[in-house]
Amino acid sequence: MASLTKILCSILFTISVVSSLASAQLSANFYASSCPNVQTLVRTATNQAVSNQPRQGASILRLFFHDCFVNGCDGSVLLDDVSGFTGEKTANPNRNSARGFDVIDTIKTSVEAACNATVSCADILALSARDSVVALGGPSWTVLLGRRDARTASLSAANAQIPAPTSSLSTLLSMFSSKGLNARDMTALSGGHTIGQAQCTNFRGHIYNDTNINAAFRTTRQANCPASGGNTNLAPLDIQSPNQFGNNYYQNLVNQRGLLHSDQELFNGGSTDAQVRSYSNSNAAFLSDFTAAMIKMGNISPLTGTNGEIRRNCRLRN
Repeated sequence: MASLTKILCSILFTISVVSSLASAQLSANFYASSCPNVQTLVRTATNQAVSNQPRQGASILRLFFHDCFVNGCDGSVLLDDVSGFTGEKTANPNRNSARGFDVIDTIKTSVEAACNATVSCADILALSARDSVVALGGPSWTVLLGRRDARTASLSAANAQIPAPTSSLSTLLSMFSSKGLNARDMTALSGGHTIGQAQCTNFRGHIYNDTNINAAFRTTRQANCPASGGNTNLAPLDIQSPNQFGNNYYQNLVNQRGLLHSDQELFNGGSTDAQVRSYSNSNAAFLSDFTAAMIKMGNISPLTGTNGEIRRNCRLRN
C-alpha cells in the first residue's frame, strides 16, 4: 500500500510539473522584441468591435472559454471545417451560437500586417478576451503569452467537455475540476455571464420547468421565449446591465433571477452559495477572483516551443 501511494504521488507530481513547465514558458513580454505593438493592435481592434456592438465583448470572452476547455488554449475553436478536417464550430455548445470569429479575423489581419507569422491566434484570442472585458467596464489583468496554435481540433471533446446550460452544480464542479479549476475559480468564472445574451433554447427548461426562479422574472422571460418555437430569441444573461461588467450577476442569483439552469445552480442550497453571496456583496472580491481565475484558465495546456504552429489565417491550418 505504501508503494502504491508513493507511485500515485509520483504520477501526480509529474503531471503538476509538466503543467507548471508549460505555463512557465508563457510570459507577459513574449513578443517584446518580435511584435512590440501587438497588445495595442489587439486592443484597438477589440475596442472598435465592442463599440460597434457591445455584445461582441461577451462573444469573444465565450470563445476563449470554449477554446481553453477543449484540449487547452490553443486556438482550435477558431478552425473552420474543410475537406478532410472537422473543427469544433459545429459542436453543440458552438453551433449557431459561437460568435466573434470575424473580430478575431480582423485583429489577425492587422497583426499579420505588422508582424508576419509571429503572433498566434491563440494569443490573439486571449488578449482580445481580456480587452473585451475591459471595454465593458471590467478589470484588466496581465495576459501571459507564447501560446502556439493547434493543427488539430476535437468535435467530440467540445461536445463532452464544455459545460451545458442544463448542468447541475455537481457536474459543473466536476468539469471545471478536470481542467484544474476549483470551486472558487468556477464560481468566479461564471461571472462572465454578467455580460452577453443567451438563446431561448438554452434557458427554456429553466423558466418553464424549474421551481427555483423568481415568479416575476419567469413571466418576463416567458414573454419572449414561448414553450415552443422562438429558439433563437435572445435574453440578457444579466437583466440589469448586460453590457456592463460587474457583480450584478450574483445579485440576480441571490434573488433567483439566473437566466440559465446552470447559473441558478450556483445559488440553490449548495456548496457555492456562500461564495455567490460574497460576490453579490462585494464587486471588488468578484473582480479580484475573476482575474485570478482567468489567468489560471489561460494556462490550461498551452502549446509552446516548437509544438503546433503560428497560423497565418486563424480559420485554417497552414
